[in-house]
Amino acid sequence: MSNIPRILLAAPASGSGKTVITCALLRAFQKEGLKLASFKCGPDYIDPLFHEQVFEIETRNLDPFFLDENELRGILKKGSAGKDLSIIEGVMGYYDGLGGVSTEGSAYDVATKTASPVILIINGKGASVSLAAQIRGFLEFRKDHGICGVILNRVTKGMFPLLKTFLENELGIQVFGYFPVMEEAQFESRHLGLLLPDEVQDISARLDALADVCRETVDLTAIRKAAEAAEILSAPEAAEVTRTSSVTKTAELPEGTWQRKDCVRIAVARDEAFCFYYHENLDLLEARGAEIVSFSPLHDKALPEGTQGILLGGGYPELYAKQLSDNTSMRHAIRDAVTGGKPLLAECGGFMYLMRQMEDMEGNVYEMCGALPGKAWRTDRLQRFGYVTLTAQKDSLAGPAGTQIRGHEFHYFDTDLNGDVFRAKKPTGKREWDCMIATETILAGFPHLYYPSNPEVAERFLRRASGLSEADRL
Repeated sequence: MSNIPRILLAAPASGSGKTVITCALLRAFQKEGLKLASFKCGPDYIDPLFHEQVFEIETRNLDPFFLDENELRGILKKGSAGKDLSIIEGVMGYYDGLGGVSTEGSAYDVATKTASPVILIINGKGASVSLAAQIRGFLEFRKDHGICGVILNRVTKGMFPLLKTFLENELGIQVFGYFPVMEEAQFESRHLGLLLPDEVQDISARLDALADVCRETVDLTAIRKAAEAAEILSAPEAAEVTRTSSVTKTAELPEGTWQRKDCVRIAVARDEAFCFYYHENLDLLEARGAEIVSFSPLHDKALPEGTQGILLGGGYPELYAKQLSDNTSMRHAIRDAVTGGKPLLAECGGFMYLMRQMEDMEGNVYEMCGALPGKAWRTDRLQRFGYVTLTAQKDSLAGPAGTQIRGHEFHYFDTDLNGDVFRAKKPTGKREWDCMIATETILAGFPHLYYPSNPEVAERFLRRASGLSEADRL
């Protein structure tokens, strides 16, 4: 049983100000001297990067599609250890879940499964009394809504006291404060979401300004009290997440079979072009015996010494196509490592980097690694979007035919070599498609995989990287 002060920030819809207000609160509470943990609902990579790079707060994803209730609570407990306050940022509209017709996988789903109090962020621009009707709808839609109060966004200093009194009397919930319209609150976006933190001009100064306003207009003490009133959280004591649902076939590790002395050196691409990683994936690799060594396809000339396996995550290689192409020695090093049999996992942007050629955002074509013979190019719309369950159609590095693992896709680019070793199926509806290049040493494609949904996939990668055959015991 754990006492974890926590609050979840949600909204009626995307674009209501969740990310900006989450960042403002994180900075404001930092200025108050609190030790913070942060979390993001769903499969988002970019919002957590804001929390990590700007505030130096490690951020984890809480995703009910990938994790059951105990696992969600375990991730929350692990990330909150030793912290004064945990702030969870919601996703889309509060009740919006799988397929657009379910609450499963929504911020509400996370809130109920983690027993987290919820603050609803309401865009108050251009409305007054009607805000009560909107908020009441959220309170009455589900009895276990968990909403303890609201923050009003984009309202004036003069109007706020009137709205606060009216809404609290009308609805019986707390209005914690407000944010005025501020230029600092407008963060630029691109095709996959917000710009990355290091691309936003004067990001630290802008967030300091937001935090200063927040400390004046939001009752931080009241938010802390609401967070501290959260239900005592029961959660597993396990140090790592392992799924055991019917979706996967998880092999338990015999005690003492994979010792730290057996560490496998895994080179992980991490720079401006490749930055989309689940912490849970890297945690699982380390727990299974990986030594994670970061390298930069943009800036380094060679793979880290002693590399036994390679992980190329997603990101924005299309923004750095010329620089990646100009780094010939790294392209050749990766090509030679892959064609020479070093095991490799590559997702989305990393998959595109492996191709023979890739277009940039302007349609210019550049040479890439050439470890795969295809070409990647930009399209004018999302190609495949959302959660998927992947089922292997044949044996490969991932496991035997029938192996399943969960993930998600979100990309505007496409290739002429998407692969057919796995069949991707959406969790709702009938849409399916073939994907993934998979051999005895390569697992590459557009899907971002969530390793804890089938740890055996990660274990097989490490076994191969260590030089053990499938006949060898871990």
